[in-house]
Amino acid sequence: MKKTFVFVRKYRFSLICIALVWYLCIWFMPPEVPELENVAFLDKWTHFLMYGGTCSVIWWEYLHCHEQLNRWKLFVWAWLAPVLMSGCIELVQAYCTVNRAGEWLDFAANTTGCTLGGIIGLLMAWNLKKR
Repeated sequence: MKKTFVFVRKYRFSLICIALVWYLCIWFMPPEVPELENVAFLDKWTHFLMYGGTCSVIWWEYLHCHEQLNRWKLFVWAWLAPVLMSGCIELVQAYCTVNRAGEWLDFAANTTGCTLGGIIGLLMAWNLKKR
């Protein structure tokens, strides 16, 4: 129980971002905004930013909680796990909801966002190392 509490304290913003992504992708129905209907790929940009932001937050919290970087843990938990989570969410949308549809392009946007978050994380790590 104590390890769980310590983990939640260390990664509270990451866990909030993950919960928010699940909520937004499964239960939240965005309102129709006529002004935004002409924005190309708005949905894909949203996915890209959600996952890029979430992965960046995971990196940021990891870097502030650890002295040494464990590249394998960062790869698994700050890139691979969010990519797999996005795939699970797309499957849930496709097979378990009536008002959502799982899309391969959403998965691609999510993966691209995770990759951008990883690049931002590497830049943050490099910047901290220079100090």
